[in-house]
Amino acid sequence: MRLDDLALLHIPGSIALHDDLLLVDVARPDLEADAYRGSLWRVPQDGPPVPFTHGDLDTAPRVSPDGAWVAFLRAKEGGRPQLHVMPAHGGEPRPITDLPLGAGSPVWAPDSRRIAFVARAPEEGRYGTEEGVDAAAEAPRRITGLSYRRDGVGFTFDRRSALFVVNALADIPQPVRLTDGPYDVDTPAWTPDGEHVLVSAPRDLDGDSLHTDLYAVPAAGGAPVLVVRGDGRASHPVALPGGEVLYLGTAFSGIHSVARNTGLYRAPLRTGGEPAAGTRMTEEESVDCEALEPVPVEDGVLVAVRTRGATELLLVPATAEDMPLEKLGRVLGERAAVSAFTAHGGRIVAVVSTPECPGEVVTPEGRLADFSGPLAGVRPLQEITAVAPDGYPVHGWLVLPEGEGPHPVLLNVHGGPFYHHGWGFFDETQVYAGAGYAVVLPNPRGSGGYGQAHGQAVVGAFGTVDVDDVLALLDTALERPECDAGRVGVMGGSYGGFMTSWLAAHHGERFRAAWSERAVNAWDSFAGSSDIGWFFADAYCGPDLEVQRAMSPLYHADKIDIPFAVVHSEEDWRCPVEQAQRMYVALRRNGVPAEFLLFPGEGHELTRSGRPRHRLQRFEAVLEWWSRHLS
Repeated sequence: MRLDDLALLHIPGSIALHDDLLLVDVARPDLEADAYRGSLWRVPQDGPPVPFTHGDLDTAPRVSPDGAWVAFLRAKEGGRPQLHVMPAHGGEPRPITDLPLGAGSPVWAPDSRRIAFVARAPEEGRYGTEEGVDAAAEAPRRITGLSYRRDGVGFTFDRRSALFVVNALADIPQPVRLTDGPYDVDTPAWTPDGEHVLVSAPRDLDGDSLHTDLYAVPAAGGAPVLVVRGDGRASHPVALPGGEVLYLGTAFSGIHSVARNTGLYRAPLRTGGEPAAGTRMTEEESVDCEALEPVPVEDGVLVAVRTRGATELLLVPATAEDMPLEKLGRVLGERAAVSAFTAHGGRIVAVVSTPECPGEVVTPEGRLADFSGPLAGVRPLQEITAVAPDGYPVHGWLVLPEGEGPHPVLLNVHGGPFYHHGWGFFDETQVYAGAGYAVVLPNPRGSGGYGQAHGQAVVGAFGTVDVDDVLALLDTALERPECDAGRVGVMGGSYGGFMTSWLAAHHGERFRAAWSERAVNAWDSFAGSSDIGWFFADAYCGPDLEVQRAMSPLYHADKIDIPFAVVHSEEDWRCPVEQAQRMYVALRRNGVPAEFLLFPGEGHELTRSGRPRHRLQRFEAVLEWWSRHLS
């Protein structure tokens, strides 16, 4: 894959299905405009897709239950996404919201008239709500909670995510706000009678709580009613006609709110009386559901599950209890990553990514549509395995460039850490392989999709078994004649940036250079500067400051002597820029040939959803760095 192929990544996102009407939103980076463009497409059962809308950026299509209307989000150039509605047979879209910070994805009521959605509602006088007063002239913020900002959003406590309902078919639609308090709500879903909207919200409606429960909000107005108390986090409710609710839940154990598998639950749905407790339908150890809404079908419930690098669409029997992974039926997604799915009238459709394709629309019977242009020289993923020094099995991938080699090698560690490299298309890997590098992609202990115990293995143990696993897989790759063991670089972002810094300090003799991106380098300051640091650092490292420092690459920076790139974004609030600044200064003061690459206006997600030009410039910088140090 070449650098300019970035513009060919036309990727389908969410999908909507009603009878023979199948809609998908497709987004693409526009390098010339430095923006993302996209519209809705109709995908027939036979024949090529056809455009359905023609906006600057149209997303999140939803078809009304009666099949007559399509609601979606439209963002005009430079503007916020607003809800629009149009006839399902085609026509001119009509805007139904004009909110200062935009609207969230629509959820149709059973009456096919009302729409529920979530939107951030600014406090009076903030975010342009007072004419003539810009952000720099606003009054100071008075912060009293711990959860007050979020990467990619900014401050949240003064623009809470609230529930709205609007009559989309009214002559003059007027959104009505239904929740108003110091907490955010998420993942709305209607009850079958249309009387309530279910939402996920913090326990006791306390904005600082890590626990979330399910609440029923009266559609006609009134206070939220607690209906399901989860074991930790509860979200993505789906109300069933028989008086039950399905939802995704994550059980906590003490302070251990991290690296916990998410499962499918069911519970009685009562909008009065005592809240219900859920029954876990999938086994906690082996089944980890992706955060995608469950879809009931005739013979069970469809969920997306992370397993050994794949995100598979699996069928959970309606009466299941603690059912392990091996007993769930795969519908689709083998050696692929499911990112969206739906079902209607016995038909199942999904969006999947494969090693060769960034996104295609498929059914269990085969492919319906692929929107990306022809990508140059996409290289296959090769599964490789290794054994760590303690006998633990390690799994990952090797991607080789064209030619005999031996090729220079890039060890690329993923973020998370409770995430994974997988079978989905990864533009970074393809760009590096296209430039002549062999790429090693390990899923060490701490990763997701290999059982909960695998993910929990690094709690209190960063820089131990995860390092053993990464190096074991690297050694396996270096046994291949196509890989040059004398020209190896290490790189990664977020937790992968942490691992890059750690490996450079403790195993630097194995690498020519390092590229550490959006990294955690110092847990002690991360605890107070990151949007999640106030709980994440203690959960993974424990509260003892000396232990946190022992697990922090910054406090081992004196051992680093290889060329080192510190790469960060100015507006990263997940791993704040101070993490990069402290490491860079420490390295330079120690005489290390370190460089600091700082992207303005970007957050933690630069490599995935940053400005297209910044994504391209980052790729150029990566390749220039490795051409200097691995040639």
